[in-house]
Amino acid sequence: MNKIIVLGGGFAGVETAIRLQKLGHHVTLVSNRDYLFIYPISIWIPVKKKSFNDVKIDLEKLKKIHGFDLIIDEVKTIDSKMQTVHLRNRVLEYDYLFIALGMHKKQLKGAQYAHSICGHPEESVVIRKELDKLIAKKTGKIAIGFGVNEDDPSATAVRGGPAFELLFNFSYYLRKKGLQDKIELHFFAPMKEPGRRMGQKPYDKMDLFFKRYKIIKHIGTGIREIEDKSVAFMDGTRIESDLTVFIPAGDGHDVIKQSGLPVNKAGFIKINELCRVKGLENVYAVGDIAELGGPKWAAKQGHIAEVMADVATFNFHNKIKGKPKRKSYWEQLHIVCLMDSGDGGAFIVRNRKRDFIIPLPVVGHWMKKGWGFYYKNSKLKKIPRLPGM
Repeated sequence: MNKIIVLGGGFAGVETAIRLQKLGHHVTLVSNRDYLFIYPISIWIPVKKKSFNDVKIDLEKLKKIHGFDLIIDEVKTIDSKMQTVHLRNRVLEYDYLFIALGMHKKQLKGAQYAHSICGHPEESVVIRKELDKLIAKKTGKIAIGFGVNEDDPSATAVRGGPAFELLFNFSYYLRKKGLQDKIELHFFAPMKEPGRRMGQKPYDKMDLFFKRYKIIKHIGTGIREIEDKSVAFMDGTRIESDLTVFIPAGDGHDVIKQSGLPVNKAGFIKINELCRVKGLENVYAVGDIAELGGPKWAAKQGHIAEVMADVATFNFHNKIKGKPKRKSYWEQLHIVCLMDSGDGGAFIVRNRKRDFIIPLPVVGHWMKKGWGFYYKNSKLKKIPRLPGM
């Protein structure tokens, strides 16, 4: 029996392990935490629509349901020549390796003064507590933004969507408490057209959202550093802030940068369209840890991680079984986002043929909540999984 290891307990890693088990391969999943965190719905933790426990799935439960082995440990090094993975507490040998460790973040100077909704899961609870303090004071300023990684010119690892959703949810939450005009909301980003990757039509609509939710924009100027109680820009200007939420752009994982695997300038693993690591026949990389090919507007999202998991496991299985058919993740790249605003949402799609946005007052929020329910319960096999989802 082949020794198959999947590294990473996030969207990409869990989906890879589940699919491999379903195809009849026995898998060992390695994760540095004992739960899968559902980042897309963590935006509701600060505004108290979800608790921390609502937004995670116990990996031990998934192990029992899907049948994979589970090791909770930290990956220290990968040796592709010796086909070993060194963990903090043991060494694992493999015949085939699927790397889904996610990405690290390109930190700015002063990162300790900001919190991230896309960082360590526990930060979502810290953001909630800090927001509570401002609400108790009934005054203050909040700055929410995201950054870029200069070593990643295609900017595939920029996390803009969660910042927009958090801004809109904060605005709605403050409005319900009668504080929308007393606590200022500021958005900041270094690019001139943040959100342009979604496509021209969705981008053109964004100003309407900012006006409706009373958000002040600061865009097109590089961010110098995060300071205590402010955000400083390259042109010498500042935003005063009592609560700063900053989502750094993705950066290559430290383990991968030191592994000897082929990586691009930003440290993301180079893969071919089959999701196989270039130069290696028995190693695949899926999700945020991999360099995205395809169209320049492609972006790293949770559903793309699962697309890549499907492609990698399909190609691996057919190779093992001697079947000629292969899949390409390039052909399935697209952007799809149900952008939640607390009181509604917008459905955004971009692919090679078109881009569009459909405003969904009221119902959009319930659709996003429905997706969260579906994702969690389909993974736990409490409800059937829909084809293509």
